[in-house]
Amino acid sequence: MEKPAIPLAERMRPQHIDDIIGQSHLLGTDGPIRRMVMTNSLPSIILWGPPGTGKTTLAYVISKHLQAHFFTLSAISSGVKDVRDVIEKAKSSSKTILFIDEIHRFTTSQQDALLGAVEKGMITLIGATTENPSFEVNKALLSRCQVYVMNSLSEDELLAITKHAIEKDPYLKTEPIELNETDALLRLSGGDARKLLNLLEVAITLSTGTPIQITNRLVTEAAQQRTIAYDKSGEMHYDIISAFIKSIRGSDPNAATYWLARMIEGGEDVRFIARRLVILASEDIGNANPTALVLATSCFQAVDVIGYPEARIILSQCAIYLACSPKSNASYMAIEKALDLVREKGDLPVPLHLRNSPTKLMKQLGYGKEYEYAHNYENNFSSQEYFPEELKNTTLYKPGNNPRENELKSFLKKLWDKKYDY
Repeated sequence: MEKPAIPLAERMRPQHIDDIIGQSHLLGTDGPIRRMVMTNSLPSIILWGPPGTGKTTLAYVISKHLQAHFFTLSAISSGVKDVRDVIEKAKSSSKTILFIDEIHRFTTSQQDALLGAVEKGMITLIGATTENPSFEVNKALLSRCQVYVMNSLSEDELLAITKHAIEKDPYLKTEPIELNETDALLRLSGGDARKLLNLLEVAITLSTGTPIQITNRLVTEAAQQRTIAYDKSGEMHYDIISAFIKSIRGSDPNAATYWLARMIEGGEDVRFIARRLVILASEDIGNANPTALVLATSCFQAVDVIGYPEARIILSQCAIYLACSPKSNASYMAIEKALDLVREKGDLPVPLHLRNSPTKLMKQLGYGKEYEYAHNYENNFSSQEYFPEELKNTTLYKPGNNPRENELKSFLKKLWDKKYDY
């Protein structure tokens, strides 16, 4: 059989909700989206998750099941006029689903154009985003939608998709294919079903033996081929931003600038890059150089106003500054430990002396009693306990080993003594 022109990932796109592998928390027997689809009661929703988790597929399958008119827009190439055209067409339809890919890239005016139609139920909006909708979708539109998280696919799910493609694809099932090794295929796909199937297809194309032996070496070669073929079209979007962030974290301004140039040349969203710099400034530099967060935030604000091509200069300045800054992930580790404690211990009661006491009854119950107001003590410090009793003397923040945080450590040790004796 002649090799099809349509990519394997597209050929294997599920046609029914039962064909979708993964996302059982949404599509399983008691999954909320399955129940809403089966009862024809789907509201407007936003699907938030990494690439290749099935957001577009799910929107398409939902529209088929509900027998709705299905329109799709891309936030990259569509404007307010396109939105209004769909809304106008929806007036003569009993059920219309509008799928907007990368809805986080829609401007405020584009999102505002949807409000009335979504509010009245004229259209059912399904938005797809890889970014946190709390930050990227305006509050008015967000309040009219339910947000559902799409998870990266597990290794078992990816393996099931691989075997399904080999057994069911009209072209592949005619080829003698043996899955000898799958580690590289699963690892390089990164939970992305589309990337997985594309890698598999390239690996099969590169194979010269009979039967076709899928090995780690063959898949690695296939991944390199795809990197060369797709860099400029943005296929390596997440791999390149990963290389960019890791170069800055590794204090290499030269590599950071190179990966930045790759993204700029590929037409990457300027706010996407700047947002990652703000996150890195806090996660990887933190109090080793607090100015890093100030500069990164200023960078985000500046490039949002200026745009390309001049924004490249601001991004370069910020990336180089962050790469050259001392590094510390102490603040990041502190909040992660704190969150783990909260999840493990639950809602521990606030100690009475720390509670607010605005009423007479609360004061009679001991709220705020024996609280020691720090400014009434020497050095504006009291060694009273601020944790719930069960967590007494817990240390979450351990300053990093850099000049700025060594100062913080010295300050804290003078106050708390043995708590910072490590």
